[in-house]
Amino acid sequence: MSSTTAEEDAMSSPLLGTSATSSPPPYASATSSPPRLSVPDAISIYASLADEAARVVAEISGLPESRGPLRRLCGDFIRRVRLLSPLLDEIRDGAGDGFPDLVECLDSVHDALVCARDVLRSVNDGSKIHQAYRREAILSEFNRVNEQMERALSAFPYNELPMSEEVREQVELVHLQFRRAIGKIDSPDVLLIHDLAVVWAQHDKQTDPTILKRISEKLQLKSLDDIKKESVALHELVISSCVDPDDRLEEMSSLLRKLKDFVVTENPVAEASTTSKSGSVKHRSPVIPDEFRCPISLELMQDPVIVSTGQTYERSCIQKWLDAGHKTCPKTQQNLTHTALTPNFILKSLISQWCESNGIEPPKPKPPSRDKKPGKHTSSSDCDWTGINSIMTRLENGTQEEQRSAAGELRLLAKRNANNRVCIAEAGAIPLLVKLLSSPDLRTQEHTVTALLNLSIYENNKAIIVESGAIPKIVQVLKTGSMEARENAAATLFSLSVVDQNKVAIGEAGAIPPLIDLLCQGSPRGKKDAATAIFNLCIFQGNKIRAVKAGMVGHLMEFLGDPNGGMIDEALAILAILASNQDGKIAVSQAEPVPYLVEVMKSGSPRNKENAAAILWSVCAGDMGQAQAMKDMGATEVLKELAENGSDRAKRKAGSLLELIQQLDVQNGEDEGSTVS
Repeated sequence: MSSTTAEEDAMSSPLLGTSATSSPPPYASATSSPPRLSVPDAISIYASLADEAARVVAEISGLPESRGPLRRLCGDFIRRVRLLSPLLDEIRDGAGDGFPDLVECLDSVHDALVCARDVLRSVNDGSKIHQAYRREAILSEFNRVNEQMERALSAFPYNELPMSEEVREQVELVHLQFRRAIGKIDSPDVLLIHDLAVVWAQHDKQTDPTILKRISEKLQLKSLDDIKKESVALHELVISSCVDPDDRLEEMSSLLRKLKDFVVTENPVAEASTTSKSGSVKHRSPVIPDEFRCPISLELMQDPVIVSTGQTYERSCIQKWLDAGHKTCPKTQQNLTHTALTPNFILKSLISQWCESNGIEPPKPKPPSRDKKPGKHTSSSDCDWTGINSIMTRLENGTQEEQRSAAGELRLLAKRNANNRVCIAEAGAIPLLVKLLSSPDLRTQEHTVTALLNLSIYENNKAIIVESGAIPKIVQVLKTGSMEARENAAATLFSLSVVDQNKVAIGEAGAIPPLIDLLCQGSPRGKKDAATAIFNLCIFQGNKIRAVKAGMVGHLMEFLGDPNGGMIDEALAILAILASNQDGKIAVSQAEPVPYLVEVMKSGSPRNKENAAAILWSVCAGDMGQAQAMKDMGATEVLKELAENGSDRAKRKAGSLLELIQQLDVQNGEDEGSTVS
């Protein structure tokens, strides 16, 4: 990245003071290049991963108290997750340094926490009625998350980490609690199950208010506001096709109608207050006839339309259902022979007459949207939608110059703040930008890949970028683009690769060889970008093999032999991660690295000494010839020094290497004794 454009580009080196599971913030400076830290600081990936995991723990801890039938289950789970905070704090303070397997362990814990957060959010935001009817299925989701968390903690070396006894005991307790929670099923609420069955048996009759009162209290649907939220949640459930044809949709809808009528009857003052404020009702609202309610939203229909099965729905609700790709009638589950919507004028007239006779202002249908571009109905109200939509028009249909200008504007907007990144994605810009990656205009390519880089900072955008087919095109830019485009393509691949499954996809797309080319031939900044991307990709075992086969080790050894090249730090960090793989270990051994590594241990920085010792241990363990070469290079004294004063990881590696040298001494002594005899 050139210094003139660096302020618009969003990535710094991976694992170095930034999170390995979320992208760093964009550059704020308009006059200087962004800070780039060196890969030897890559051990700080432990702190970065712990930071990201701690962020998810904070999100879970900050969730509102759960309501409804699963509130105790959610509360217990959140309480257990909170107890992991001290462990993550210890790792952020350096307790994890020197444990090479800790990256994978932290990744597993983070993934388990994300799954837990998503399940808890879905329960908090979801339909309480659906949770009551589908309790067993939701319990199995909690059980799955418990199992994932228990597996992650089982593989976690918390007993080996240098942390306080109090924290270790707390983590052991949490681990035990997750283990006990697996398969543990709370006794079902028999009375609630009975009450639900009674309501359905009487779905076309009046239900005992005592039963409705019990259900209302147990599901925490006690006010009109609760009922409204439940109606929206059930509506969204149907639209998102989470409810299968056999999921008793009619039963749940019937219960919600009865609960709404019960709440209105029980709280006439509140109802009257609510309606008087809106000016919609002159007196307390009467019960809305079922035939006037939309089967999806359960609300009074404003613009009723008929589908091919003969069922009537509110136009906006059924249109949303169809736009989601459904080809069936939501109520009957019959296939729709066509998707034309016929206005139901008769029912609309009846609704108007009923409203008039009950002193209710007839509902006014919402005007149809003129286009379906995302962003028209977004909740992100702070965005300049007029400006964004103008850019979108030029991006999609403009001339080459207009597209270049539009991509540049999106690049700058995405750089400025998180809200813009959300709005640009909601406006549907990402697929259009991905398409422009293939533009023959190099400047358009630069703007486009950098815009995607900045957009990828927002976690949810990563999936949209990948699903839009961006990875192969970014790799192509990495191969053939301008130097700036190649640098930012490398940074974008790093940003996307913080998602584990994307590491696989990026490697399979052939990114490793062009990254190595950039590492060897690029500008100083390009080399740093390539090194950070390669390091992060090689956390995945398959990419280590790809890097080795692409000749990565030879290039890294050249960096070690060039003390003025400025890449020794990066070379050591990448070699350390490659040497943890068997193919990588063989390749490193064949490159005769011992003289370089011993020299680094004598005069390098503490981090480089640590990485050099780690590589030496990988190379020498099981190969006494390499161990002998290390001894002959005079490594004994420097290893003793490292074992005394190095980091925890360096001490362990140095101690193991000294034991190898002692074994050599014993072996050599035996050989000499055998010769004398």
